[in-house]
Amino acid sequence: MIRERITKIQNELSADAAFLVSSDKNRFYYTGFESSAGAVLITKTEAYFLIDFRYFEKAKSTVTDCTVMLSSRTDEEIRELCEKNGVKTIFIETYSTSVSRLSALKDALCGIEIVTDDKFDKLTEDMRAIKTAKELEFIQSAQKMTDDTFSYILERIEPGRTERDIMLDMEFYMRRLGSEGVSFDFIVVSGKNSSLPHGVPTDKKVEKGDFITMDFGAVCGGYHSDMTRTIAVGSVSEKQRKVYDTVLRAQLAAEKAVKAGAVCKDIDRIARDIIYSAGYEGCFGHGLGHCVGIEIHENPCFNTRCDAILRPGMILTNEPGIYIENEFGVRIEDMLYVTENGYQNLTKSDKKLIIL
Repeated sequence: MIRERITKIQNELSADAAFLVSSDKNRFYYTGFESSAGAVLITKTEAYFLIDFRYFEKAKSTVTDCTVMLSSRTDEEIRELCEKNGVKTIFIETYSTSVSRLSALKDALCGIEIVTDDKFDKLTEDMRAIKTAKELEFIQSAQKMTDDTFSYILERIEPGRTERDIMLDMEFYMRRLGSEGVSFDFIVVSGKNSSLPHGVPTDKKVEKGDFITMDFGAVCGGYHSDMTRTIAVGSVSEKQRKVYDTVLRAQLAAEKAVKAGAVCKDIDRIARDIIYSAGYEGCFGHGLGHCVGIEIHENPCFNTRCDAILRPGMILTNEPGIYIENEFGVRIEDMLYVTENGYQNLTKSDKKLIIL
């Protein structure tokens, strides 16, 4: 799997060119090894993983598709490897390289042309968008833990518990299930706080009549899951039910349209038109969804601008919402795996309105 990724890069390199990978997530993509530092240098015929003493022993025993090198002066070592391999041109990650880092590389690699063309950023992004069978397996495992956590917390939500307490309960349970961490800081917001799409859990106590929106996910094998459910406590008003039903109708309509060959912005429009025509224009201000993988937000996305075409192997979220300022909000989110003939919904938790 990793060897194929490296080979695709090498096939695009000229004999005297190299691609330098420094970002954490892409470094993991090309090595299968998680670390907070290091660099990958891919030349036409070789691939090197430069890593410091903290990770060196483990990297030697786990990384198989790159030559693992103990690194203490990374930029000098990159230069030496370039000289050894006859590299005269080096491509960098333009999406993630800072101005200060670029300046340091220019000083260290004097005489070697540093190319800020985004060719290899785009190639990497394109490869990452299509999940292999193994990547799909990791994401399915992460989503299984997410679904199980939702089932668990439904039995433990009651008036008087705080948003923060519910969030911590969910996180601890998910980690006990075996999650390597959390996909992101969990969103657990209730009542008026649920009108905040990315609200932060507070010490607010859950009350009867509240909607509670929970957005959360697990990590398995370095890959993420992402799911949102909105549930009610005690009872709901006619207005709350109408909003929930509208969001669910939009979500199901968008889901049904997902298939290879569909255009991302067209999928977004299906959900958005339903929400707007129901009288909630201005209450759905974010995109319909995004790819998920090594990072929680990847490309392409379901939004009003993205004209990317869906391909088999992509995994995207479908998460419409309606947020009524200072009252309440509703969001429902699943992960959809694009297949040749349509899609597979990786999220198994019920979407009907649950009233505890």
